[in-house]
Amino acid sequence: MNNGPNGATAAPLCVIAGAGAGNGAAFARKFAQEGYRVALLARNTAPLEALARELPAACAFACDVSDPASIKRVFDVIHSDLGPVTVLIYNAGTGIWGSIEETSPEDFESAWRVNAFGAFLAARQVIPQMKAAGEGAFVVIGATASRRGGAKTAAFAAAKAAQRSLAQSMAKSLGPLGIHVALVVIDGVVDSPQARRQLPDKPAEFFLQPSAIAETVYWLTRQRKSAWTFELELRPFGEVW
Repeated sequence: MNNGPNGATAAPLCVIAGAGAGNGAAFARKFAQEGYRVALLARNTAPLEALARELPAACAFACDVSDPASIKRVFDVIHSDLGPVTVLIYNAGTGIWGSIEETSPEDFESAWRVNAFGAFLAARQVIPQMKAAGEGAFVVIGATASRRGGAKTAAFAAAKAAQRSLAQSMAKSLGPLGIHVALVVIDGVVDSPQARRQLPDKPAEFFLQPSAIAETVYWLTRQRKSAWTFELELRPFGEVW
């Protein structure tokens, strides 16, 4: 439990940056089910509002994670109205596909700003309160592209590699202060209506289920300090790796 802005005891607060359909919505439902208040962040609030109405204690906020002013504005409201953040899940990401010759400088920068710079900005908004509390969790949703650059992932792989290195640096500096930083490496295709349309011949077991990913992320945030996980891979049982 945390003390709310008026000093009253409040349920723990989970902030999800990138709370759209799929993983983001699954994280929101799982943490709400476990008794958390949930703050939902995305550029488009229309689907967030519908999701927030489903949950017992959820709020939706418009936020562009690539914009420092937008990040600060939203977290100022969260801190003022909802209190300290217990868990921050950084699920924001963008996939821009192409070789270096096919990728514009604008696309390359955009991928970096959403995947890496946004994680940097969001983390800096919650670290002071987590340090004061001596606890907290920051979970980054990454990808196997962070470990290898494919011919068509010039922007995406570079951005995810930067994100992974940032998370590792944070884990080393913040862990001794009681803040658990963890990276979840997604290896496979996450189930969604769009993914099913693009891969109509694939069976259901081909896809990663968002609810299963959410269960694992929740478990990460509940680990005891004596045995923390930093990097964890998730893939369907039939994935070739």
